[in-house]
Amino acid sequence: MFWKKKGWLRKQFNDQLIERLQRYRDDWMEKKQLIEKSVEPSDKIIFDLKIAEAKYLFLLREAKKRKVTIGKG
Repeated sequence: MFWKKKGWLRKQFNDQLIERLQRYRDDWMEKKQLIEKSVEPSDKIIFDLKIAEAKYLFLLREAKKRKVTIGKG
């Protein structure tokens, strides 16, 4: 009984990890495109880009460590 709950919790946390990973990747790409289109990006935008990249890469490492894959359907 306990093992089923543990598996269910792991799946729930892995699903949340995948969702956040996709959201942070989209945020990072948006900011990256904004800087590429800017003539002189401000320091705040560059700082925000670096933070978004760090969040994405942190979650990506965590997903690799947990061996999480995105299933199709």
